[in-house]
Amino acid sequence: MVKKLGIQTEDLLKLKSVVDPRLSPNGNEIVFVQTHIDKEKNDYVSNIFYMDLADKKVKQWTYGNHRTNSPTWSPNGKELAFVSPREGKPQVFVLSKSGGEAKQITFCKNGARNPVWSPCGKKIAFSVVIGEDESIQDRVTDEKKEENELQPLEVENMKYKSDSSGFLNVTQHSHIGIVHLETGEVEQITEGKHHFSLESWSPDGKYITYTADTSEDRDLSFKSDVYLLNVETKDATPVTNGSGSFWQATWSPNSRYLTFLGNEQEFKNATHSKVWIYELETKELTCFTSEIDAPVGDYVVGDFQQGATLPGVQWAEDNKSFYFLVSDHGNTIVYYGNVEGEIYPALHESQHVYGFSLNQKNHTAIVAISTPREPGELFAVNLQNAEKEQLTYVNKDFLETRELSDVEAIEFESENGWKVHGWLMKPVGFEEGKKYPLVLEIHGGPHAMYANTYFNEFQILAAQGFAVLYVNPRGSHGYGQKFVDAVRGDYGGNDYQDLMNAVDYALEKYDFIDKNRLGVTGGSYGGFMTNWIVGHSNRFKAAITQRSISNWISFYGVSDIGYYFSEWQILADLNDIEKLWKHSPLAYAKNIETPLLILHSEKDYRCPIEQAEQLFIALKRQQKQTKFIRFPESNHELSRSGKPNLRMKRLDYIKDWLLQYV
Repeated sequence: MVKKLGIQTEDLLKLKSVVDPRLSPNGNEIVFVQTHIDKEKNDYVSNIFYMDLADKKVKQWTYGNHRTNSPTWSPNGKELAFVSPREGKPQVFVLSKSGGEAKQITFCKNGARNPVWSPCGKKIAFSVVIGEDESIQDRVTDEKKEENELQPLEVENMKYKSDSSGFLNVTQHSHIGIVHLETGEVEQITEGKHHFSLESWSPDGKYITYTADTSEDRDLSFKSDVYLLNVETKDATPVTNGSGSFWQATWSPNSRYLTFLGNEQEFKNATHSKVWIYELETKELTCFTSEIDAPVGDYVVGDFQQGATLPGVQWAEDNKSFYFLVSDHGNTIVYYGNVEGEIYPALHESQHVYGFSLNQKNHTAIVAISTPREPGELFAVNLQNAEKEQLTYVNKDFLETRELSDVEAIEFESENGWKVHGWLMKPVGFEEGKKYPLVLEIHGGPHAMYANTYFNEFQILAAQGFAVLYVNPRGSHGYGQKFVDAVRGDYGGNDYQDLMNAVDYALEKYDFIDKNRLGVTGGSYGGFMTNWIVGHSNRFKAAITQRSISNWISFYGVSDIGYYFSEWQILADLNDIEKLWKHSPLAYAKNIETPLLILHSEKDYRCPIEQAEQLFIALKRQQKQTKFIRFPESNHELSRSGKPNLRMKRLDYIKDWLLQYV
């Protein structure tokens, strides 16, 4: 019998991602987005697939080598709107369920996205970017003929760049448009020099909801309010009062209740998101999940699913019941709630739910689920008894040719008696009596959560004979508000002790780990912590720091979030250089003896590459063992959604450095 290999770097080209399931209005059909990598194109290709739940047969509905997304059923279930860049800019298309070619319905100069059907099915609202000298009527021109000469960038605002979008055009703003399907007429329904984010259309047709920050000084504002826009009069009324940040507004079927997610930023960006309910008749706003000490939403760290989306609160047709997602102790849980205040977990297993679509009629749902050994598939789930049936098998044939590692959950007591939770992944082909090297992985955020989900990088390391240890130190989501807030002002303190105690615990519990062969790696906050660890301990034989922070003083001015992130997380600004430097790994570069590989993206505006440059030069000047790898045309998201060839090269650099030095 041929021994199976574990997951290899090049397997990224063979695995498929399944996301964004959408049940039809009658509850008998679903569509979803499936993504694979086109090796020749060196890019991702996404298309929409369809399944009739009666026969469970999958059919492909869209084709081409584009990234098609956002499938949305018409109210009568006879048509499907979606977004595709098949004509260059992303535009909204409508496809008839009976067949035929998809019809393009928007032709906006800067593209269109996020289609939302009107309840009558005769209109579609959408999001569009419009410049100060542009109109929603402006159409796409032949871009090849537009030869624009280089122009200087005039900067007057602190928020002038974004890791996802690069340098921002401050003359452009996000607005909301409506296209009338019968005539093709397009109208713009928001105005002004603010950004408006389209959310939903009330089932009675009266209101469109959107979120916006209308503060005059947006550099110092981090609010986002929910608004009701009267479709007839175009008058907008705020639902929230500028007290926090809110998003993902959805309606009860009778349009009596509006639900949305958000928080009042009591702990800045470490604050738990919650479910809020607004009753239109009484104008009463209630925080529904105030008693749940866990964040609403999906805060899982992963490196596989492409384009996963969550629709927020989903209502049943009784106008009382609804479901939503909560991140808790390394799992994402589907919760049930109702307007009487009843609340409990409806689907609570060791898994990562990264999408679901509710059947309003019978409390069943189509759920996207991943586990450490399952990259992700769709399941039909009865939310009243948690029974589930697998519907898709997109990776089944390939995974049968590979051996995946098992994981074991761990929990230990760390500093001040705080419990820390995580996992230990054994090497593929594990044999009793053998000793194995260990790699400690550290997630970014820091307000995120490792989970019971598939992590491609971990499986690749396990296939190379490494045990992989990954835990959620204080600062992570999923373990209570006090726990997630505890890292603020204490970077390199008890969070560092949590990670070192995790290694101690693993060495004590698992006698197959070779204590003399330890490696460590992490990205973003995990990169900061990797830098911090090797500046404070020589216990690791090798380290890889990725998209990291090394100097909080320069980070304050160069990151797209630097000035406020430093104030929120380190609790210091440029008036307290001492504290910023105290928490900077660069201050301890003289102590670093561990061979350190530095991986960074050229266009990372979240943790700009100068952070890596400073650390590299500091180490090389001292003749330390280090290497610096710069990834071109890549941003902070390289490991998750970067160019496939560069993602694979990154994985090979990590693997090879650990094999060389551990």
